[in-house]
Amino acid sequence: MIAAKPFAAVALFVALAQTAILGSMIEGRASILRTGTEVLLKTAPVDPRDLLRGDYVILSYDISNIPNSAIKGEKPPAGASLPINVRIARGADGFWTVTEASFEPLAAQPDSVVLRSLPVEIYDWQWTEGGSFMVSYGIESYYVPEGEGRPIEDGRNEGRVSVAARVSDTGQAQIRSLMLDGQPLYEEPLY
Repeated sequence: MIAAKPFAAVALFVALAQTAILGSMIEGRASILRTGTEVLLKTAPVDPRDLLRGDYVILSYDISNIPNSAIKGEKPPAGASLPINVRIARGADGFWTVTEASFEPLAAQPDSVVLRSLPVEIYDWQWTEGGSFMVSYGIESYYVPEGEGRPIEDGRNEGRVSVAARVSDTGQAQIRSLMLDGQPLYEEPLY
């Protein structure tokens, strides 16, 4: 009976630690959706399904292709893997577009938002004339109910799908809603 008490204490500690970690992950996402700056992003065509997880829409954005001419500051060495800070601002059509980017932090400016990409592999050819960097922001897929992915993909390929995302002060993005022809199809709950 004495050996059961230490085991129960360890089991309780492990359960509480796991719950705290999961809770902080959920709250981190919800915090961005609650307080982040909302941006409207235009999507670009891509491919659709994951047989193990069901239907989802793969999303690519106009802001995912960063021309090297937009990158300011120090040029990192080839072989490095670093995130890019990407400043976006609202365009005349309401969609947000890239105004500048840097491997170094970008200071806050009015009427703009800085997104932080996932790490990007750096190659010499990206710095040649006309070169660019393809970046991901962690918002490149959106799961939908089974059977509903194909019509959304068709709309995306026709340029009719857009995303309203929220961006935190640290540059992390979360999808708030997936829209077709400017109308919300799916909206993310906070929890």
